[in-house]
Amino acid sequence: MTNTIDKVKIMTISALLCALGILIPMTFPSIRLEPASFTLASHVPVIIAMFISPTVAAFVALVSTLGFLVAGFPIVIVFRALTHIIFAFIGAFILKKNSHMLQSFRSTALYAIFISLIHGAAEVGVVTYFYSVSGMSSAYYEKGFLVSVILLVGVGTFLHSLVDFSIAVFVWKPLQKVISIPANAKIKTK
Repeated sequence: MTNTIDKVKIMTISALLCALGILIPMTFPSIRLEPASFTLASHVPVIIAMFISPTVAAFVALVSTLGFLVAGFPIVIVFRALTHIIFAFIGAFILKKNSHMLQSFRSTALYAIFISLIHGAAEVGVVTYFYSVSGMSSAYYEKGFLVSVILLVGVGTFLHSLVDFSIAVFVWKPLQKVISIPANAKIKTK
């Protein structure tokens, strides 16, 4: 009986995270530094899903991509959002194998940096493909590959990911006490 209740709770939390993942790109402000675009807190639902399980993380990342599609973002940004499946699944898998990972500031910081590097690299990969097939706006080509792709998308995504990770940890800390579901990550509270 408890197993069924836990599954229903996890499905419900997953659905709520998916709803947030769709709603955020549609309603939250975006910082547009042509040619890049960064939507405030857009990774938070995906990162919180990573704290639960790899399956939840992959599902929330996939569904969150719809928010960018429905909000009318350019297709390259939709595909950038689709790459969140990569860092979310890897990050959740790491937490599944090392549930103590977020128990100290040092290991949490190293984890966040590692996941953000994967995140940035995946998005650079997508944008590089679009850049190479002339599938981008002229602003990308005017600033050149190094500035447009490596600096704005790569470094920008890395930093954006770190900020959203911090927000997710801030939100998850009190939630983990209230939501009684099996989760991969327990964040140490004082």
